[in-house]
Amino acid sequence: MADKNVQGVEEEAKKTALSYAKAWGESPLPPTILATLITAQYVRPPQFLPLLFPPVFLFSTYLNVYNYKIDAAGINAAWSALYLILARRRKHPLMQKWGARGITRGATMGLCVANLLGGGFTYAIGGRRKEESAREGSSV
Repeated sequence: MADKNVQGVEEEAKKTALSYAKAWGESPLPPTILATLITAQYVRPPQFLPLLFPPVFLFSTYLNVYNYKIDAAGINAAWSALYLILARRRKHPLMQKWGARGITRGATMGLCVANLLGGGFTYAIGGRRKEESAREGSSV
């Protein structure tokens, strides 16, 4: 009897870890926060290449709100990976890593990793037919 309870708890724990990743990928909040952090870093002084990322993340949020969750998760994961690659190329001295800009940069890169994992997982396992039927049902 106790063995069945332990197996049920283990299955529930595995299920919740995957459901957290899927919920993160389907949420419209992480791309919005990421767009805010990127804008805060690069608007003063203006650097135009990094400022191309926030509109894409906000478009991803727009898609997510209109029930294109799988596509929004894929866009979010892909652009988070691209930003992470570009941000890793810039090197900063040790003293600049612990200032306000360094902490913001670290939070942005950490959020990119979380978006990459959650959005990539959601995009990989997402069922388009299920999403389309939910979209059609909600538009009536």
